[in-house]
Amino acid sequence: MKESKAVETSYNQIVSDALRSLLYEVSVHPKPGLVDPISPGPHPDMTVFTFIDSSVSLRNYFAACVKEGQVFTGSDLKALFKNIRPIGVEAEKVMFQATHGVNTHKGAVFSLGILTTAEAYRLSSESDESLMNIVREMLHGLTDNDFKNVHRKTRDELTAGEREYLDYGVKGIRGEAEAGFPVVMTYALPILERSTAPINESLLDVLMSIVGHSIDTNLIKRAGSVDIIDWVKAQATQYFKLGGSATPQGMRFLEELNQIFLAKNLSLGGSADLLILTIFMGLRKNII
Repeated sequence: MKESKAVETSYNQIVSDALRSLLYEVSVHPKPGLVDPISPGPHPDMTVFTFIDSSVSLRNYFAACVKEGQVFTGSDLKALFKNIRPIGVEAEKVMFQATHGVNTHKGAVFSLGILTTAEAYRLSSESDESLMNIVREMLHGLTDNDFKNVHRKTRDELTAGEREYLDYGVKGIRGEAEAGFPVVMTYALPILERSTAPINESLLDVLMSIVGHSIDTNLIKRAGSVDIIDWVKAQATQYFKLGGSATPQGMRFLEELNQIFLAKNLSLGGSADLLILTIFMGLRKNII
């Protein structure tokens, strides 16, 4: 009985860590182009309270994802992803109901749902594979499948992600997920592991590392051009040249960048989703 209770607690902890990662992300400030406790940034329809409501509404979703990962015994992990995808569709509806139609965590429903499922599967199967490889196996062929019919759609029928794929060849969060979240695992998580700064400052550095190594489709959508990616990567490079969050110059630069994003109505929503995943991994590894 004690062993069973301990096992159940370990799976419940995955759910708690998922919720904590959502709440930690919105609490970090100042985040250019994102909602934080001080300001909604370029998102006038949102506040930090909107994100709290959204996060709480997703508890049952993450619990369902964990359960799917826990009980899965098949050999083809693509079937595991297929199992959780309709659950994610329903979770989006719950989220929109909690936020009165505001899209706070649609990206996180997709990506964090995958990661929590994969983590529960890893724990249950006692797999020696890395979480990155498990995710890769779950999502093998995802982009080919999801984008296979986009050329047949009219422009008005395309989602923003589909337009960017057709216009620029950008695969967005689908491509990042299919590759096992390399930006998180290869760049962002090591930054977090090495950091000795307070958590807010550590996560600001993680965010800017993500910005410097990813292609944020939300940013492209707001800017209306893929050229914005080269510009924002240069800003991330400059931030770290100035010492990042560890120096007054770095923090002043970030504050100024925050104002530029606000003035230009730019958003880093895709980067925020990867920050959430990095926080989740940090919690799982007990480095936060």
